[in-house]
Amino acid sequence: MTRILITGGAGFIGSHTSDLLLEAGYEVRLLDNLTPQVHGASRQPPSYLNREAELIVGDVTDASALDRALRGVDLVLHLASTVGVGQSMYDMISYVHNNEVGTATLLEALAKRPVARLVVASSMSVYGEGLCRDAHNRVTHPEERSMQQLRSARWELEDANGDLLTPVPTPESKPPSLSSVYALNKYAQERLCLMVGKSYGIPAAALRFFNVYGPRQALSNPYTGVLAIFAARLLNGRTPMVFEDGNQRRDFVHVLDVANACRLALESEHDGEVFNVGSGQSRSILSVANDLARVMGRRDLKPHITGKYRAGDIRHCFADIEKSRRLLGFAPRVEFTEGMAELAEYLAGQIADDQVERATQELASRGLVA
Repeated sequence: MTRILITGGAGFIGSHTSDLLLEAGYEVRLLDNLTPQVHGASRQPPSYLNREAELIVGDVTDASALDRALRGVDLVLHLASTVGVGQSMYDMISYVHNNEVGTATLLEALAKRPVARLVVASSMSVYGEGLCRDAHNRVTHPEERSMQQLRSARWELEDANGDLLTPVPTPESKPPSLSSVYALNKYAQERLCLMVGKSYGIPAAALRFFNVYGPRQALSNPYTGVLAIFAARLLNGRTPMVFEDGNQRRDFVHVLDVANACRLALESEHDGEVFNVGSGQSRSILSVANDLARVMGRRDLKPHITGKYRAGDIRHCFADIEKSRRLLGFAPRVEFTEGMAELAEYLAGQIADDQVERATQELASRGLVA
């Protein structure tokens, strides 16, 4: 029977992917350090973990833990990563160590113990601003917004003449534009895996996840996905905090669709490729905050638009998933309203430690919120 190792396998995406792979008849081994930022101070395995999956508690930066985890493994899904754009801008050593050194440690282990396939989780953050069209309908790669523009609360993307740009779906062919330490980490992770995989004859692929949401997301982690952050606020009777004017657009993809993309990539024969994993639809952050308040029965908690900007944030980015459809057979199945209703049902039984204001103050004290 084929055995798959999932690094970071006790987390949000890893646990759902583990469930899916076990149902498909694979053996699954998980390597996870049960970091307190995700799993709480007790660092206990979460109750949602599938008992059929083997859990090794260890860190991806620990060569001896990796040696144990890789024994008898055929395929590797590398999800282990410290996640958070804002936090990465001040906790730089930790992010580079966990994400880049961790990936390099895994790859050194794989050089000694090759597997049949490696899939690494990357992120839409590598794109920076998403693809746009200008007033003449020409495709353009937007520049990062200047501090002068942001201080003037001119949030929308502009060309060199100050004319507005129109966001369009972003394909994998868009060149990277790395606007945060986290984005740099994710690009390094994907390039390391593809480069070393090619050198050592290990077929590899990278998945660029967009905004993943769904049950099991870490609600007390103020640097995780925006829907989980909003949920933590609402569960504590507080209004969701929305930066800029709330009209920035993102692609929200359900975790079950992401788990399916992971399986498809592990089973694919396409080598050295990068794939977008999103819904192919865009929604404003403000509309999503209102949608979540509605399904949670908290229409009274209207989003608070801060009018502030965080270092490393981008304005618009949503996925063109045509390549993933064509080469992986990927097709999102969970419609947004269905996914939100499921999320609300899950949240009804949860308790969240709302750390959003503390995290925002942490950024502001370093001049990273303007």
